[in-house]
Amino acid sequence: MNRTLTDTIALVTGASRGVGLGIAAGLGEAGATVYLTGRTVNTEQAAVPLPGTIMDSARIVNEQGGHGIPIRCDHNDDQQVEAVFRQIDGEQSRLDVLVNNAWAGYEGYVTGKHMAPDMPFWSKPIAYWDDNMVAVRWAYVASWFAAQRMTVRRAGLIVNISVDVSAYGNPAYNIAKVAVDRLTAEMAHMLRPYEVAVISLYPGLVRTENVLKNAAYFDLSQSESPQFTGRAVAALAADSNVMRHSGKAFAVADLAREYGFTDLP
Repeated sequence: MNRTLTDTIALVTGASRGVGLGIAAGLGEAGATVYLTGRTVNTEQAAVPLPGTIMDSARIVNEQGGHGIPIRCDHNDDQQVEAVFRQIDGEQSRLDVLVNNAWAGYEGYVTGKHMAPDMPFWSKPIAYWDDNMVAVRWAYVASWFAAQRMTVRRAGLIVNISVDVSAYGNPAYNIAKVAVDRLTAEMAHMLRPYEVAVISLYPGLVRTENVLKNAAYFDLSQSESPQFTGRAVAALAADSNVMRHSGKAFAVADLAREYGFTDLP
């Protein structure tokens, strides 16, 4: 991978593990400076019972050739989110890329709070709706702070991690993801005059820690590494004509064909 992003400052939310870690690693692989937010600083006080901390993620970014900077942040607290952006202001004076990846909708399956994902919506706690929809607010708030900075420079990229929800069966999750895509379209429309691109990105079945823990329930033959999504974000960030994609949604595999990157072996 060419180190095309050595002058790029990126922020990836929810990067303790999973897709967020993969995105941070993919940006680091391209040479970027990557700020990573998450709640888990050490495994003894993990937010969910899965491996991974923001400290580990930053180390992996460094090993990939980038510069990883972990910041503990609970995205439920707007003041903590603002502090992240103020730290970036103080250390870098700009932000080039924001990736809104933080998501709480899956956590109930890991902790047992929501039980099986294929249960009907009326058998799940009402709080399952909030756990999914709150992440839309997280993306909105982080984008609110990012847009204030990117519009001044008249440059930037915001990527919202989403999914194609053409199938029925999980209304809280599906409606939240549709909302994310609408947020992408709305922000892209308003930010276009400022040369700030906003794109929804659809990973496939990703070999996250949680998926691998439950591998018996998945067909992993066509699965993707978390870093595959990171390479997609890096390709978008390096594209000088990325505005042509603003407001749209893309599968990671489709961008791989367009930009010519591959998954990890």
